[in-house]
Amino acid sequence: MKKIPEHLSQKLEIRKEQNALRTLPTLRREVDFSSNDYLGFSQSEIIFNETHQYLITNEIIQNGATGSRLISGNHKLYKTTEEYISRFHQSEAALLFNSGYDANLGFFGSVPQKGDLILYDELSHASIRDGIQLSRAKAYKFNHNDFEDLEKLILRNPNTVIYIVTESVFSMDGDCPNLEELILVATKHNCYVVIDEAHALGVFGDKGEGYVQMLGLQDYVFARIMTYGKGLGCHGAAILGSQSLRDYLVNFARSFIYTTGLSPHAVASILIAYGYLKQDSNSILKLRKNIVSFNQQKNLLGLKPLFVRSKSAIQSAIIPGNEKVKAIAGQLQEKGFDVKAILSPTVPEGQERLRFCLHSYNSTQEISAVMHCIYSLL
Repeated sequence: MKKIPEHLSQKLEIRKEQNALRTLPTLRREVDFSSNDYLGFSQSEIIFNETHQYLITNEIIQNGATGSRLISGNHKLYKTTEEYISRFHQSEAALLFNSGYDANLGFFGSVPQKGDLILYDELSHASIRDGIQLSRAKAYKFNHNDFEDLEKLILRNPNTVIYIVTESVFSMDGDCPNLEELILVATKHNCYVVIDEAHALGVFGDKGEGYVQMLGLQDYVFARIMTYGKGLGCHGAAILGSQSLRDYLVNFARSFIYTTGLSPHAVASILIAYGYLKQDSNSILKLRKNIVSFNQQKNLLGLKPLFVRSKSAIQSAIIPGNEKVKAIAGQLQEKGFDVKAILSPTVPEGQERLRFCLHSYNSTQEISAVMHCIYSLL
């Protein structure tokens, strides 16, 4: 087998020297503090079985591979599901994509045009950044959750179509921006607000609708990206917005046009999961109690200064240095807690961390035990 070019091998060696080489983990039976399955939907036999039953009852043929939705892949379940999603999220329209990554590539690669400007939070997810690289618009980052800095950039670019991009829950820090303040700035300058809600769906709102709807700001947001591989425990994503935005994406979003559409089973999984999100308030309440419990344990053990301030399901303890944070994560795993170390360059050097993801199915005893374990290791 021919080896990779030498300059690629050198890049791998640098990662090894920095103790930052990524490897695929082995799945183990540890207490889950790492997955994004916040409500446990991916493990639900009820949702799994009901999805199959829905397909049978409605005589929907299961296809392994179909085609682009513009050719042969637009099975009838898409219409039902997208209409349900738009109603649930109080949006005029919704368009399904194969993943949150594809949704961000499709949106940013097609909507902002040459001469437009994209202003994005400096901690925006890689999928947003990669999408921006596909755009012909200029792009500048603003300081994290700093809307004074954002407004300065807006004022330097008068008479420009401006897209402001942020996340409702940041994937590495778990914190939330002040969206009311952001909307005020955007409205004042007639900007288009785009919010990635990947880690808010299933976590915020009475029915897990997300952070934007919890605050009642949906009518002020140009586009929302809802990702289903987290709180809903299945595959896919949707972009929410106006009917004209949906029509535009169908015509110009390359990650939508030039790919095989989701199978009927995948789309049915989204529809059924939404149904349980709407009716299963117990899982959402359990998750919120666990978030409160985790924050209480921080205070009781004097660990609060270690953590990024967060009221979401993502809690991050900053432990600088790849070697140190990997060692502590390894000790936690040996004690039966699946906690992952996030290393540089995924996060900036000096901001390496332990990242805890909380779930409805974690017990208060497990939360207390892992926090006492961290306390003993530091």
